[in-house]
Amino acid sequence: MHVTHLSLADFRSYARVEVPLDPGVTAFVGPNGQGKTNLVEAVGYLATLGSHRVSSDAPLVRVGAERAIIRATVRQGERQQLVELELNPGRANRARINKSSQVRPRDVVGIVRTVLFAPEDLALVKGDPGERRRFLDELITARSPRMAGVRSDYDRVLKQRNTLLKSAALARRHGGRSLDLSTLDVWDQHLARVGAELLAQRLDLIAALQPLTDKAYEQLAPGGGPVALEYKPSAPGDAHSREGLHDQLLAALTEVRKQEIERGVTLAGPHRDDLLLKLGQLPAKGYASHGECWSYALALRLASYDLLRAEGNEPVLVLDDVFAELDARRRERLAELVAPGEQVLVTAAVDDDVPGILAGTRFTVSDGGVERV
Repeated sequence: MHVTHLSLADFRSYARVEVPLDPGVTAFVGPNGQGKTNLVEAVGYLATLGSHRVSSDAPLVRVGAERAIIRATVRQGERQQLVELELNPGRANRARINKSSQVRPRDVVGIVRTVLFAPEDLALVKGDPGERRRFLDELITARSPRMAGVRSDYDRVLKQRNTLLKSAALARRHGGRSLDLSTLDVWDQHLARVGAELLAQRLDLIAALQPLTDKAYEQLAPGGGPVALEYKPSAPGDAHSREGLHDQLLAALTEVRKQEIERGVTLAGPHRDDLLLKLGQLPAKGYASHGECWSYALALRLASYDLLRAEGNEPVLVLDDVFAELDARRRERLAELVAPGEQVLVTAAVDDDVPGILAGTRFTVSDGGVERV
């Protein structure tokens, strides 16, 4: 699978830009702040419905514009599709596939698949649990696009349940009449049902990623492992089936209900879980060196790429200004590992940051323009 054309309107710094893309390696080179990352960010947004740089859509719309358009032509084998997203901060986003009538934005998930390497990846190892949950859930959705709906359902149920708990907590603190919490049992059932589906997918993903991550780490840092991925649930137990996970989560919600009513927030569920990354016998976070953390983050991305490729849909590899962050050895090793990809998009501030093995199509990016060399 590869993107053959990218079109942006009022996205980030671009009023309008058209970029034809080839299979193989394409490098966007230019000084910082000229819009290189904006191009690959747009490709990533089509894959995940989110940005790797910001948590909301508002910064993605060019200053002074009301909306932004991302449009891409995608080829997989002999099949070609046109996918379009319209970003409307403060209102619902809109989507189209092959110029058809509107579809839900989540319906475009799976048409473009990406694996992104970026300086922000260091947060996978050093950052808070939310970074690792996002990594898992985006990869789950890339493997199975229907999970976009499950994630959306979980977020909706969690929001409703938290609203009820917050109202109960406020009433209690201000000495008002206790609220009727009979509906909380209903929301518990909803949360356990959807949460169990999400948990089952995460556990399956981690089992598939474990050997691939260990292999990738050995390729990047020979003799530096082994690495281990360990899921840390907020609902204790060792269930793996959806039924068992449902019962486990429901029991945990019952156990913490008193504290939830006091604090006004849901205290158990996939939204509070973590992925423990171990290097040898110790957690990487807090114990691994800076270089080891980089190798671990890169290994997770390489494992993601290998997993998606093995499952039959090779993703676009995006390397956003990542080589400038690496020492010479890791830079060359990473380049060797990603060079065979069907489509590799690289951004760099200067030509020297792009390893020679990644020679291919070059664009210069400056003064709001994108020009093929």
